[in-house]
Amino acid sequence: MFSLLKFLSPLRAYRDLRGFLVQRRPHELVFMVIAAFLTMIVIAGFVHDSRVEVPYKENIIYVESWPLNRSDAEIRAQQKIDMEKQREDAEKLEKLRAERRAQFQRIDNSLDSWGF
Repeated sequence: MFSLLKFLSPLRAYRDLRGFLVQRRPHELVFMVIAAFLTMIVIAGFVHDSRVEVPYKENIIYVESWPLNRSDAEIRAQQKIDMEKQREDAEKLEKLRAERRAQFQRIDNSLDSWGF
């Protein structure tokens, strides 16, 4: 590994780059600068787009305190109430997923119309 490092030198790299650029014609250098600039713009766009701020959302979990002498009827009644809440939440979640699928389907259809 260290035997390869003896061939690396900033001065050699500078001389190599200078020798390469001296051999090029002016229009080749212009196109090289334009290509490097466009590449940097694309990379900067990806970096800028990759930043997603996640909104802070409190996640508080409340614990119910139940007396030890609850009857089975009270437990079943509470379970029915909890199951109804779970079913409503599941229906709401499925509705949101269906809307999201519809959005992606519209995007897919518009891309298909463009030939993608």
